[in-house]
Amino acid sequence: MHYSEIIFRLCSAVLIGCVIGLDRNLHGKPTGVKTLGLVALGASLTTMASMDFAIAQGAYDVASVSRTIQGVITGVGFLGAGVITYDHSSDRVRGLTTAASIWVTAAIGIVCGLGAWQIASVAMVIVFLLFLVGGPMERALHRRWLDKSHAEQDAIAKHDE
Repeated sequence: MHYSEIIFRLCSAVLIGCVIGLDRNLHGKPTGVKTLGLVALGASLTTMASMDFAIAQGAYDVASVSRTIQGVITGVGFLGAGVITYDHSSDRVRGLTTAASIWVTAAIGIVCGLGAWQIASVAMVIVFLLFLVGGPMERALHRRWLDKSHAEQDAIAKHDE
């Protein structure tokens, strides 16, 4: 594989990781541009290394690549677990989306390492769609369900009086 291809794959992974990290950082989450850029870079580099940087010739051991991917995903899971906390004051778990963004950033880094650009692009778009519409959709559903739930509880309370 030519150095230009290696540089392109690694830089693409870093760029995608940084963009995802920017979203997390702008939302005040504990990960950001550097963290997710590094996660994607590490995942891409590890994947390419397991392929002996010989993707163009197709001369790599699929089993080695599979083991590497499994190791990256498992290892990154521990990194993500570090941002998950339980807030006793609000009785809520926090950091799950950030942990998931770390994990999916590693997966996208793996895909960049494999050179599957269409898949990486589609995944990045889907991640941002989730970031963009996921929160408002959840809030709308919560308002609808919680308002209905409170109304039902009030009706039951009035009936019991």
